[in-house]
Amino acid sequence: MSDETTDTAGPTRRDYVKYGGAVVTGGLLAGCTGGTDSGASPTDTATETKTPDGSYSVEMFPVGEVRFEAVPETVTTYNMGWADMVVSLGQAGTLRTNRLPAPRLFYDRFDIDYDADWPALWQDGGLPKEIFYELDPDAFLIDPNLLVAWDDNWDEADVEEIEKNVAPFFGCYNRRIRSEWQRELGYPEKAPSMLEAFDKVGTVLDERKRTEAWLDLHTDLQAEVQSRLPSDGEPPSIGLINSGSDPAKGTFYVLYLEDDGYEMKPYRDLGLVEADAFAGVETGQYGQTDYETMLEVDPDLILVHWGITTGSVTFDGDGAFDTDRFREQFVAPMEEHEIGSRLTAVRNGRVLPGPTAEQGPLVNAFQTELTARLFYPEEFGELDLSAPLDVPEEEQLFDRHRVADIIDGDL
Repeated sequence: MSDETTDTAGPTRRDYVKYGGAVVTGGLLAGCTGGTDSGASPTDTATETKTPDGSYSVEMFPVGEVRFEAVPETVTTYNMGWADMVVSLGQAGTLRTNRLPAPRLFYDRFDIDYDADWPALWQDGGLPKEIFYELDPDAFLIDPNLLVAWDDNWDEADVEEIEKNVAPFFGCYNRRIRSEWQRELGYPEKAPSMLEAFDKVGTVLDERKRTEAWLDLHTDLQAEVQSRLPSDGEPPSIGLINSGSDPAKGTFYVLYLEDDGYEMKPYRDLGLVEADAFAGVETGQYGQTDYETMLEVDPDLILVHWGITTGSVTFDGDGAFDTDRFREQFVAPMEEHEIGSRLTAVRNGRVLPGPTAEQGPLVNAFQTELTARLFYPEEFGELDLSAPLDVPEEEQLFDRHRVADIIDGDL
């Protein structure tokens, strides 16, 4: 099941949360009992069990039912989409992570302050357990299965140690769901969608009003988009490549629009999955391919995944999209290559920056609008590549003032 699905007949907010992912009973690590099923409503997916002493439990795949003695005042994340969930709830000050600067392109518009001066979780090719002690948050919004999968030094005993001595884990690696370990553990069927996960985080952080406000905004945005999508014609064929691609060396890493996970949410919501030029195309390890295959597929449009944050992904970046850097890194090498220059997208000037993979409610709202303008400019307005998030007020698909109010708690 996909991360998010839409209904051209006009989905309700409940539909957006309900159909994001099927969470069923079944543990992965000790103490994990699984979550709710695919028929859960927003209220059901945010199940909270309170006790007389003020503690409470929230359930989610794959961590099962997690108990919190009190509302966390500090949290650590690894995936920036989960950090965006926290920021969207007006809780940027609770984050203890160094991984926030990439979405500055979005956050600077709302004067969101955050402290990124924290030690990195990923160091020297692994996840040192000592850093988890050093960060010492009240909760880790991290999937413990990710730690075990990515670092051979971690096992179930290490997870239990950190939970006992530091804080509980409450997370799911649901950005990209295509690894073998995820398939073996049932993530394609059980992992929560971005909205389901956000709904849970809102309960953990005791931010139900802000959560409900975001879910309403998301529903309104999706309804507006769905009502205006062209009913005739087909979108251009899309060749999605990861930003780790190096056209100067003739190395491309293909991504598939049909993949499960919230990183592909804007494409699914805009009905673009069927336009995937690489669907069914054989590639090498990690989706690696070359100019010859690119020419065989010859998509109408080459979209660079994470491209929108080119120029803002470094910690000292100013948060602005850098058109010159994007052209130097991705466009010029194709134009100068014997085969690359023959690609339709290159000849037509259609090598463009795509959305960033990491997104919670705030980033996703901008990226839904951006993607709509990328593919349907006649309906949603022309995208200004020199300032891709700057949209004339009359063409905006969601109210920026409402976003600011939600973040500020002015509900």
